[in-house]
Amino acid sequence: MIKSLSKFLYILGEAKGKLVWLFLASITASLLEAIGIGLIGPFLSLASHPESIQDSSFLDWAYRQSGVQTSQQFISIVGLVIALVFCFKALVYFLVKAYIYRFSFSQKGKLCSKLIRAYLTVPYTFFLSRNTASIIRNIVIETDKFCYAYMLPLLDGSANLVVVIALIFLLGKTDLVFLAIASAVILPVFLLFYTLRKNFRHWGEEASESRNQMVRIINHSLGGVKETRLIGCEQYFEKQMDEQGYRYEIAESLFHYSQIIPRISIETILVLFLIILVSVSQSFSNGGLETLIPTLSVFAVASLRLIPAASQSIAAIGHLQNATYSVNAIYSDLKETQQQNNHKNLGLSHKDKRRNQLSSEFAGQQIMTFRDRIELRNITYSYPNVKSSAISNISLNLNKGESIALIGKSGAGKTTLVDVILGLLEPEKGDICVDGVSIYKDIRSWQNLIGYIPQSIFLMDDTIERNIAFGVPNDLIHTERMNKAIQAAQLTELIVQLPEGLQTVVGERGVRLSGGQRQRVGIARALYHEREILVLDEATSALDNETESLVNEAIRALSGTKTIIIIAHRLSTVEHCDRIYLLEGGGIVKSGSYQQVVVG
Repeated sequence: MIKSLSKFLYILGEAKGKLVWLFLASITASLLEAIGIGLIGPFLSLASHPESIQDSSFLDWAYRQSGVQTSQQFISIVGLVIALVFCFKALVYFLVKAYIYRFSFSQKGKLCSKLIRAYLTVPYTFFLSRNTASIIRNIVIETDKFCYAYMLPLLDGSANLVVVIALIFLLGKTDLVFLAIASAVILPVFLLFYTLRKNFRHWGEEASESRNQMVRIINHSLGGVKETRLIGCEQYFEKQMDEQGYRYEIAESLFHYSQIIPRISIETILVLFLIILVSVSQSFSNGGLETLIPTLSVFAVASLRLIPAASQSIAAIGHLQNATYSVNAIYSDLKETQQQNNHKNLGLSHKDKRRNQLSSEFAGQQIMTFRDRIELRNITYSYPNVKSSAISNISLNLNKGESIALIGKSGAGKTTLVDVILGLLEPEKGDICVDGVSIYKDIRSWQNLIGYIPQSIFLMDDTIERNIAFGVPNDLIHTERMNKAIQAAQLTELIVQLPEGLQTVVGERGVRLSGGQRQRVGIARALYHEREILVLDEATSALDNETESLVNEAIRALSGTKTIIIIAHRLSTVEHCDRIYLLEGGGIVKSGSYQQVVVG
């Protein structure tokens, strides 16, 4: 539990400072709760025996100071004061609970933003071993569990625990018999829930894992809906979803069944004790019930608050254990992303101890100066937990305005080399320099030079305009720059033919566009952002010959004005390149013109 709480505080970050005020407010509300309930017994006793005013020095003094004529009037004033105390107590309690709810619910959005920021800024290697479904689950589902099934029960349970302690103390002051009864009821239920804590944790883990699998099944089935339909494997995915749904059903049902136990147990046993106490008192006490009324009234009113407060405090144990898996999942990713970012910023894997990157606001506006050439100097890179190098001692030069191609069989190291050039992977050895300046002095500024066009262009389910101006707010989209990009990518004819032009929605992943049209939108995106270097990673390999010819025509039109790096399997794509580099086994085995490398 202590470890879980420390992780909880780590996740909260700066917001944990507000917990002190929440705790103090909870104590204040609980004390007022106990004071209000504690006044009921004496008031009923006073109303039954007005002559007892003289027995209390404080009441006698207050009676004389009030100036009222009769004890009945004074008792009415006392009743009004107690009523005001109850109203004030209710208001404070409401405000404390409202503050707890507001604080808990506000953390949901903040935590989602914190996670997405962590995932977007972590080094690219993080994603090589992570499943997208688990990341989506953490952002969408586990943050819900963290806020509503861990934080809220923790804060609410803590507030209720203070109420329970105050009420038990009050009962002890009223009558030790009631203290013994309350302890005999609450402690066994508490011990039962403490014993079941591993079960709660297991059920929470089962529910979280089943939700993760549901997201994964959705990604697989709907992400490849064409293949799913054509192969006819709908029932395969339906069966998988049924299995995870049943797993979720059992875990959540068992947990929620258990949460009913505290209230039912405490309520039932307290009522039984009260009935037995009254029955015994009626049989053996000479005064009958009359002497017990003030004491019983305190017990009855205290029980009205004790039952829900105690049951919610005990149930909170189950909620905290059940949501421990969510806390661990979020904590693990936040900690890992922070460590990887710290490692990246310290530059421990690079011999030159590279500088920290600029802040996102400043760096996003910077573009590295590129006037002459790019040099790759003895680049070596190995993937995590892999002994052999993916690329080794690669050196090449690229002059401004030139086009080069990287060719070779699958596994030769082409994509790894491009990922290093893009700044996504950091080499173990070597350096990349632009006009003699290392790109690692300001990697963000270097990336602002590059436009990346992969084999499968990512398109949002949005308009063509927003897909080209990717990441740019609507009010900042530059019309002239947009038109130039569309023209250079040879999209003008397509835009004219569409009934809504640039405002045409392309569908999820651009499903309403052809392959060639999607690729040209990708080219237009790179050109809109005014990137001087274009990296085409198998950008035409999935296209038919005619469409490939159109895309290649758009690319060739950019030769001389843009510096281009092409990865290609189809050698016809690279005929126009100034130089060809043939990769094999992670190294360059041949380089030169198309005639020298491919033909000769």
